[in-house]
Amino acid sequence: MKYNFRLFWRTFYRSFFDNKNTPARLTRKRLLFLILFYSVWPLGALMHWFFFWLDDILFPAHKTHVVEKPLFILGNLRSGSTFLQRLLSRDDQTFTSLTTWDIYLTPSVTQKKITQLISRFDKKFLNGILHKWLYAFDKATLGKIKIHPISFFKPEEDENIHLHIWDGYFVFFLFPFANEFPNYQHFDEALAPEHKKRIMTFYKSMLQRHMYANKGKKYFVAKNPAFSPKIETLAEFFPDARILYLARNPLDMLPSTVSWINYARRQFTDPGEGYLYIDEILDMTQHWYRHPLRYLDSHPSPRHLIVSYDDLIQRPEAVIRGFYEQFGYPDQPGLPIIIDQAVKETLAFKSDHNYSLEEMGFTREQIIETYKDIFERFNFETREDLVPVKQVELDM
Repeated sequence: MKYNFRLFWRTFYRSFFDNKNTPARLTRKRLLFLILFYSVWPLGALMHWFFFWLDDILFPAHKTHVVEKPLFILGNLRSGSTFLQRLLSRDDQTFTSLTTWDIYLTPSVTQKKITQLISRFDKKFLNGILHKWLYAFDKATLGKIKIHPISFFKPEEDENIHLHIWDGYFVFFLFPFANEFPNYQHFDEALAPEHKKRIMTFYKSMLQRHMYANKGKKYFVAKNPAFSPKIETLAEFFPDARILYLARNPLDMLPSTVSWINYARRQFTDPGEGYLYIDEILDMTQHWYRHPLRYLDSHPSPRHLIVSYDDLIQRPEAVIRGFYEQFGYPDQPGLPIIIDQAVKETLAFKSDHNYSLEEMGFTREQIIETYKDIFERFNFETREDLVPVKQVELDM
């Protein structure tokens, strides 16, 4: 495993000394974020790497642990992958995922084992008081985020785990200096073979550690829109993988993605008013449709499945039971109850998305023309009514 020190120092330098005319200009808000980040992250990174080293000494078997039949949910952002992953993670007899806690606080086997010991001690001797405090803190902090609900204890995009080697799309998300980064949005085609190998070797190691530390959970499930451009490399490193691609109508996906990316990046930057990154998002979303679909078309397999977002939302039980059977996962007796509860909770969620196509500079006709092949392939509606200014969305 290798840390990308060059990129780390380049983003540090650009953040403080070369940020003019970038979305990460050094405003007061950005400076406060940088001070907090660089006060905490380097120490945390050193601690994590110390525990990675301990893993190899205390739990060397993690390196040969087989990740059997992992399920990777791909697709563009805002296409239902969060909803599906969190639904499947409720079937904890079949699946396990990396939670926000796993990704940022306990990525190593040793840390997970320590956490498990503390949890058992808390339950047996402290009547669960630590657990209650953590959940209260989680609700008071991460629970306040409404555009995309997040929690320490819920599954999250494990693409973010590449922060631990400072080499992945989420690093670019925090430090938007485009000319400093590889083109992660076109991963399979843009990165050198050795670079791809370095990133994916680390990712596979993280999955092996997680599965080793959580023995008894049979299959790993991940939702990673940012894995859509690396589908070829993903299949190479996980030849036993099940790949499920979700496709949503571009009239819904595109404005929702623009809104979410601008909201998320504004938590760490202060770029000014208006919607930014439009050209980047247009290029990214087109590629994240076409590249994985081309790969899946050219590699037909019972281990691959393309699902329309509308089918998933309108017939969740039929779709989920269908791919359980197709992918060889056991059909649990309580699955209908799990699906029903997940759908009810998701429908009760109120998103903070407020946007209009006009404010983003789009027209319905432009979107239909840009994604013409996608509309034709999935027979998506080219409806006259534009995406509403205010809409309630699923937990994507």
